Amino acid sequence: MDKYANILAILMLVAMFGLMLGSSRNDSAIFDEVAHIGAGYTYLKYWDGRLNPEHPPFLKSLAALPLLFLNLKGDATLQPFWTIENVNDRQWLAGNYLLYEAGNDADQILFWSRLPIILLTMLFGWILFLWVKRRYGVGVGLLTLFFFTVSPTFLAHGRYVTTDVGAAFGFFIGIVFFLKFLERLDFKSVIWLGIVLGIVLLLKFSLILLLPVYLISGVFWLFFGRVKVGKVVGLLSFLGTLAFSGLIALAVIYAAYIPQIWNYPREQQIKDARYILAGYKYPSLEKLDFWLTEHESTRPLGLYAQGFLMVARRTAGGNTAYFMGEVSSKGWRLYFPTLALFKEQLGFYILALLALLWALKNRARLDFTGLSAIIFIVFYWVSSILNPLNIGVRHVLPTFPFLYLLVALVVVSFKRRIFTTLIIIWMIAEIIFAFPFYLSYYNKLGGGSQTGYKIATDSNYDWGQDLKRLRDWVSENSVQKIYLDYFGGGSPKYYLGEKYESWWSAKGAPPAGSYFAVSLNSLAGNQAKAIGDIVIKPEDSYSWLKGKTSFARSGSSILIYRF
Repeated sequence: MDKYANILAILMLVAMFGLMLGSSRNDSAIFDEVAHIGAGYTYLKYWDGRLNPEHPPFLKSLAALPLLFLNLKGDATLQPFWTIENVNDRQWLAGNYLLYEAGNDADQILFWSRLPIILLTMLFGWILFLWVKRRYGVGVGLLTLFFFTVSPTFLAHGRYVTTDVGAAFGFFIGIVFFLKFLERLDFKSVIWLGIVLGIVLLLKFSLILLLPVYLISGVFWLFFGRVKVGKVVGLLSFLGTLAFSGLIALAVIYAAYIPQIWNYPREQQIKDARYILAGYKYPSLEKLDFWLTEHESTRPLGLYAQGFLMVARRTAGGNTAYFMGEVSSKGWRLYFPTLALFKEQLGFYILALLALLWALKNRARLDFTGLSAIIFIVFYWVSSILNPLNIGVRHVLPTFPFLYLLVALVVVSFKRRIFTTLIIIWMIAEIIFAFPFYLSYYNKLGGGSQTGYKIATDSNYDWGQDLKRLRDWVSENSVQKIYLDYFGGGSPKYYLGEKYESWWSAKGAPPAGSYFAVSLNSLAGNQAKAIGDIVIKPEDSYSWLKGKTSFARSGSSILIYRF
């Protein structure tokens, strides 16, 4: 039975691989990829971590690894942007230079840098399946993996050079090894937890949330009678061993950041740190990072701390985003619940609702693994809802595999297998028909993929992925000139050349007889209601498009008008 289950799991992952690879083939660079690909390449090529410090280096370096074998043109270290004061601009200029300005094949770079992330997603699914199968059996393992492989969110973000799926993998691995640590509490498990924690903290700074999850789960574990000694002694022992694992993790981070500062001049790192952290809300943390950066032996930790503080400030400050007809930088409490409900398949939620009702009716009991999953989901969701940084459902992606597990645990006990089978067939059909537009996927409750942008855009719908499709439309329709307001990581000049002219609302309607294309992220955001301190000027609101209907689309995210 195990042999056939493994074969079926592999077939599911192969199908997922095909869907991700095939759907990304015509996707232009999404917004974040420009910074991530350029940064990862310079880390490996020059051993210099000055670009994109707000994300740890592991995933970017992994994505850039194949690029070292492509004999790419250009030397970023010789360009003016390499030493400019504005650290934020530096990463975008470097990425654009590598992709579009140095004479390289941008599509080749995108393909090879996305491939490691796709393979990482496959590895994630395989490990998820094996772990669940060992704990709960073949049926639960296969169903959990099925939910994973037909998730529009994993299919969308598992094929881009971003940190989101990597972060979800990190949370999963971090919790798996923590559970092993609790079960054994021997020296070997303490060492392994420290090594794994160090590695996952190199995936994304949000992985620091594992620490409070460890503490909460550990306290529950202690008071579930798992420790035979006194509770106080047990707690002190637990905290001591966890602290030791934390020191090992710190050593792993230190070692991983040594290549980041190898050719990064100390004076430049100090200058960049002072620019990034100028006016930091907590001066003591700012001073600590400066101290770490100024001393040669602690510079790796200074660079890591700099990135962490940078993200903490940005997270607390929020980000301007569009949601349900409004634009705000303060976030919405219903943002993540709404997006999670509308961006995953309805079939999954039907099974989840039935599973919840069945569990309540039968007073189902959870083991400690299930309880740990719930602790993590609740803690992560509460912190996300309270966070004003609302830029995509991808930010709650780490909780999805645990939701899949909890639902699968109950669904496999359903007696009416025909109903479950029909739901599974529906979910397979849904994901096939959604191809290749997984990023812009919304289920029927969310209005479907054609109108889902009315709920939220950005990485939920329009991240700039359809620029190559606009190029193809222009070519197929023999359009000689198109006016364009584009949002994303692609380069209109690279793909359209002289056939396009940059355009925006304040310039007024384009000339009569011409074509105008606009990214829905730009259009929806500028026509929304401004909330709080956000101001949308009348000349930026595309008043000359109101009442006018687009006659074509490039992919799902770029509307095309004729004047």
